[in-house]
Amino acid sequence: MDFDEVIDRRGTHSSKWDTMEELYGVSPDTGLSMWVADMDFRAPEIIQEKLRGINSHGIYGYYGDHKEYNNSIKWWMKNRHNWEIDTSWIFTTHGLVNGTGLCIDAFSKPGDGIILFTPVYYQFSNLVEAAGRKVLECPLKLIDNQYHFNFVAYERNLSGDEKMVILCSPHNPGGRVWTKNELQEVAKFAKKHDLVLVSDEIHHDLVYPNKSHTVMPIADPYVCDRLVMMTATTKTFNIAGAHSGNVIISNPNLRQKFSQRIKALGISPNSFGLFMATAAYSPEGAQWLDELMHYIDGNRVIFDREINKIPGLSSMPLEGTYLAWVDFSGTGMEEKEFIYRVQEKAKIAVNHGSTFGTGGEKFLRFNLATPRTLVVEATKRLKDAFSDLQ
Repeated sequence: MDFDEVIDRRGTHSSKWDTMEELYGVSPDTGLSMWVADMDFRAPEIIQEKLRGINSHGIYGYYGDHKEYNNSIKWWMKNRHNWEIDTSWIFTTHGLVNGTGLCIDAFSKPGDGIILFTPVYYQFSNLVEAAGRKVLECPLKLIDNQYHFNFVAYERNLSGDEKMVILCSPHNPGGRVWTKNELQEVAKFAKKHDLVLVSDEIHHDLVYPNKSHTVMPIADPYVCDRLVMMTATTKTFNIAGAHSGNVIISNPNLRQKFSQRIKALGISPNSFGLFMATAAYSPEGAQWLDELMHYIDGNRVIFDREINKIPGLSSMPLEGTYLAWVDFSGTGMEEKEFIYRVQEKAKIAVNHGSTFGTGGEKFLRFNLATPRTLVVEATKRLKDAFSDLQ
């Protein structure tokens, strides 16, 4: 796989490149797109081979016989995450944003509180509010440029109306790979306050060589009576357009509730997503993933080294994901000014930290899953945009 190849995505209906000017005022002709979490790399050859076979057949009917698909998920979870699952636990949704929305719908009612550890993926709060539930922000504590939980503070803010807690593991946008002990504390919190725990682990394969991700059922098997696991191939293999995700529920009561909502809303999976996921969860997919993480790790080292040379900027050390979280608080600038410098001067489209909730106001998120030349170019542009501080 040639991760260095620069592939022109402009004019391909790419959300990442074809909406950056509308959303961020950065032209795709002169700018760099480093916002939405998809990669500028081709998917593994085994996925492309599968799609070529489907296309040559020329019939695109309903998908049937999920055995191979379900077994590929079972195989991957066992081999990559040491987690034994039963294929009867698996539900397939139209991505994990859809999966999260279904969880909110199935396991809470309007007016209920949903706990989020902020800053966190902005779609969570959007979904909660759109569903008529209440967001309870529990801000993560920043210690030595790393996020930590603060359950003593969280418990002081509970009203008793909370019914669910959504965990992002690994954390987006901070890139933390939570330790087993930290995950056990989350589980303890959920059990103590009788909360359904939704663990969004979409980034669980995107972990750097010196780190190890622990899936929640392994961290605490006793939380499974209230646990909903969410996983997907889409982030791992850059197939987000397939809109395919898995909600995995071992508890039969929760599984029944979720099943009823799936049936009531008439949800069935996209066949292309199932074919792609089955191909991805394979030895060939695993080899591609290992090569990918080695490459992005190189991007991470370069980006962090160069960003941390700019006075007032600090890149949070990434343990997982390909999303760098850069702190601009040391510049003394208001959000509008450092965003102006990044977007108008450096011409880089990035996610604004304030959209991730409390704690994100002085940050911007940069996508490093792009050819190395573009990462190097981005650091040069940022140095120029903040040259007066040097």
